[in-house]
Amino acid sequence: MKPPTPETITGLVLAGGLGRRMGRIDKGLALLDGQPMAGRVLERLRPQVGPLIINANQNLDDYARFGPPVVCDRLEGFAGPLAGLEAGLAACTTPYLVSAPCDSPFLPPDLVIRLADTLTAARASIAVARTGDQLHPVFSLMRRDALADLQAFLRAGGRRMERWLQRLRWAPCPFDDVPEAFANINTPEELRAHEAGETPR
Repeated sequence: MKPPTPETITGLVLAGGLGRRMGRIDKGLALLDGQPMAGRVLERLRPQVGPLIINANQNLDDYARFGPPVVCDRLEGFAGPLAGLEAGLAACTTPYLVSAPCDSPFLPPDLVIRLADTLTAARASIAVARTGDQLHPVFSLMRRDALADLQAFLRAGGRRMERWLQRLRWAPCPFDDVPEAFANINTPEELRAHEAGETPR
């Protein structure tokens, strides 16, 4: 398979969670400085990829207004980010897919190219962002043909992405220079702190 280039990569925004810690507010539609967080993620991801997809399981009309196709989990019960990845990979028409969560609106402008370089150098199926010792598995670039193994893992009851990675050839991609870019917003308090400028962006 040829190395990934922007036009061969589909961007997937994961917005399929319930937002329990956000008080059951749909996190992707929560406003940060007047703009939905999912919209901010789309803006940052759009210049780095070809097609875009949004994974969501509620408020589908609201997500559709962003423009890209919206796909729902094919597993029932809000099964977590792996279910969103499975839905995204199933809808993906390019050789590669990169994922980013809707609650991390500060993702780096060179996220995809750095993941692509790591994937190519390691001859891996998946490249995963890492800052220090912390992996950020929902920030991943993967080959579309990982879908079959992901579906088998989910059918067997697997739900944790870290466990799924162990089944494949994967490589960490260091982002130690921009750890703040992977900050996620999980609660109303964190949202207010970011709006007040109390946290780095």
